[in-house]
Order: sequence, then C-alpha cells, then structure tokens
Amino acid sequence: MASLRAEGFDGGLTLIGDEPFAPYQRPPLSKAYLSGAMERERLFLKAEAFYREPSCELLLGVTAVTVEREAKRVRLSDGRTLPYDKLLLATGSRVRRCTIPGCELPGIFYLRGIADVDAMRPHFISGARLAIVGAGYIGLEVAAVARKLGLEVTVFEALDRVMARAVSKPLSEFYERVHRDAGVRFLLNTPVEAFDGTGKLVAVRAGSQRYEADFALVGIGIVPNVELAQEAGLACNDGVLVDQQCGCTIDPVIFAAGDCTQHLSRDGKSVRLECVQNAIDQAKHAALAMVGKPAPYREVPWFWSDQYDLKLQIAGLGWPGDQLVLRGDPAARKFAVFHLRNGAVAAVEAVNAAPEYMIGRKLITEGIPVSPERLADTAIPMKNIV
Repeated sequence: MASLRAEGFDGGLTLIGDEPFAPYQRPPLSKAYLSGAMERERLFLKAEAFYREPSCELLLGVTAVTVEREAKRVRLSDGRTLPYDKLLLATGSRVRRCTIPGCELPGIFYLRGIADVDAMRPHFISGARLAIVGAGYIGLEVAAVARKLGLEVTVFEALDRVMARAVSKPLSEFYERVHRDAGVRFLLNTPVEAFDGTGKLVAVRAGSQRYEADFALVGIGIVPNVELAQEAGLACNDGVLVDQQCGCTIDPVIFAAGDCTQHLSRDGKSVRLECVQNAIDQAKHAALAMVGKPAPYREVPWFWSDQYDLKLQIAGLGWPGDQLVLRGDPAARKFAVFHLRNGAVAAVEAVNAAPEYMIGRKLITEGIPVSPERLADTAIPMKNIV
C-alpha cells in the first residue's frame, strides 16, 4: 500500500486480513515479543492513521474465499463481494501441522502469529519442561528464550543437524554447541512418534523412549497459502508463479508477493523464499508493476536470527557443492562462512560479524571474483577485500 502511494497511485485501496490485527512484524514473535522485551504496540508496521485516509479501507477478521477472475471481484467469508481493477495476493503461509498420535492434545503449540505467542507465553515459567519439535530457526530461537527464562528444554530433530535446511554444516555445529552449553538437550536423528497425555500433554515419545514435558512447541516448517490462487486457475508450484519482475501472475491484473510465491532467483533457480526481505522487496516490485513501471527482480535475499548474544546474518543462497571459506574463529563467537561458486561469493553466513556480512552482500551483488585465501585472511580488513 505504501509503495503504491509512493509511486503515485491515488485510487481506492482495500486491505483484507484474516487476523484481528493490522499488519505487524513476525520476526520478533519468537524472540523479543515472546521474552517480554517488546510490547505488542511496537510490532505494528504502521500507525492506525495510515489506514484512515478516505480512499483506504482495512478489513480485519475476514477471509477472501474466492477470486472471480472474469467478473474481477473477490468474494469474502462474510458474504460481501469486492470489485477490483488490480489484485495483489499476499496470502503468506501457515504452519505445517503434525499428524502423529496425540497431536491435538492441549499443551501443544505452534508459532505463527500474535495469538500463538499470547497463548504460549504463560507456560514460560522457570523449571517448566518444554519439548520443541524441529531444530529450525523458530525452534532454536524459542529454545534460547526458554533457557534464559530458566526452562528445561529438549529439542527433537528428525535430521542429523540443527538448522539443516537453512545453514551450512559449520554453522549447524557451532549453534548446536552454543545451545548445548546453555543447557539445551538435543535428540538428533530422532523423529517424534507420538504425544502422550489424557486431556493434556504430559510426555513426548521418540526413538522408543518417553520424555516428560509440560508443554511443546512444534516448528516443522510452513506451507504456502496457494489455495485461493489455485482455485482461481492461477499457475502454482509450491507457490504462486510470478514473472521476472516478481509481481505478475498469468493473469495480467493479478499480482502476488511474499512467502506464497515462486520466482526465478538471481541465481537462475526457481525458488520460494521464506523471509521478510523477500516479502518486502517483492511487494515493492509488485507495486511498480501494478502502476505500469515493471523492473527486473534482482534482489539478494537476506535472513537473520537472534539467539542468546548471537546475531546470525545471511545473504545469498548457498548450494550443495559450494566451496566454504571460514573467516574468523567460532570459539570467539565472531566469524563468517563464505560460499564460493565459480570464483565469486554466492552467499555469506556471519555470526556477530557485521563487516563480513555487509561486504559479503556487496560481493554477491556485484559478482566480484575473490580468492579464498584473501577471504580467510583476517589480517586483511573486509573493506579491502572488494
């Protein structure tokens, strides 16, 4: 909405959301908001006045159930229909739910929105036993908050390392050590088989063992919300397919942005990204396309995670087969891992290493060749690497 206005669009805007809240930041939910360090009011992206302009309408607690492309209108869950000249699908994603025995027991939580954190936070009591299913970003960020608050934490992961889908092996090994040192128990290569309890969760069963738990968080990934697009006949494949301007679908007046989209990355691969940067940048490009100013989408994706005193910043997308170059000392809790591909930096993972992250992004953007020896040599300042 803000980008459309900035690009000169002065027509009517209607924003539809199924939650009772105006648009808000999600990354702090598993960190500062969960820990109580951030108040709810600071989560919201815009002040209420932003949505009160005469040609802007905010519809909360209602869902778009059908897109009628020929009639160019959207049918809502409350029975209303809204006409459109241009339509943006920013339907995002939802948590992937487990289907094992006992998965509906009270005391089992997922984390995607404000209401999820509000429901789970009263259980964060010193000494409580928390079971976390999934050692991804969400699981480990919640584990860090829980340990700081004095909870006993056990993390179950079906794969052989933590954050396996998101980071390189050296990063996985480092974060596993950090969490173990903080008192987190890991059970890797150990898929959860069932939740036990009568009327309430009391234990988790995994690897033929039973582990007592007062409550559990399930963090096993997300699923893109593409059903609305699919039912409207739009092309989808693990996301709504958008063009190289990262906005338009196969319908020239319907656009899509964010977690729900599949697009061609700067590396030439079709990807669906789950990160704030991509959602924001795609939305800006969609706004440009909607006002007739399409521009190629060449943004470098970036991600971050806060765990304990560690800030992980990632830029670019690593591939299997990349040459990994370590710069700095993990024991000092300040280092970076660079991914080299065809002689240039394709991705960087930086822990408490802002210069490596910032210069790494520049190297990725500009495709500047660099030798692994120079990258690894901490005697050479990062600003001199370029």
